[in-house]
Amino acid sequence: MKVEAATIEEYISKLPVERKDAFVQLFDTVAEHIPEGFEPVMSYGMVGFVVPHSIYPEGYHCNTKLPLPFINLANQKNFVALYHMGLYASPKLMKWFVSAYAETVSTKLDMGKSCIRFKRPDQIPFELIGQLVGKLTTQDWIDLYEVMKAPSK
Repeated sequence: MKVEAATIEEYISKLPVERKDAFVQLFDTVAEHIPEGFEPVMSYGMVGFVVPHSIYPEGYHCNTKLPLPFINLANQKNFVALYHMGLYASPKLMKWFVSAYAETVSTKLDMGKSCIRFKRPDQIPFELIGQLVGKLTTQDWIDLYEVMKAPSK
């Protein structure tokens, strides 16, 4: 279920009542734990945290007018999603998260390359998400991103 919104506040106001509290808590968790330099914005129709052009002028390689995306939060049809690009870019971070999730949460991890899906909003491990969000600084993310987008030799 795509939410049409121009601002983060408008996005949140349009969420289904059964997911709104969990989504707000997830947003607050990310905002509280994300390192300095990332900026909350609407990004790709989702709530996003990006590296602004003031820090990384090159922007996103697919569209350099856009800032470098890092984390997005979305209300999807059947779940709340957290997209963390660092999980996709860093096998070490992915390994840590998968292991920490298994040790912390009794439910099975439902995730793709960078998307963590929470079908039950009451089972979001907010403390673990806070730890994950704090693992990469803006410079860490820029460095990983540049390695990822560099041509293979």
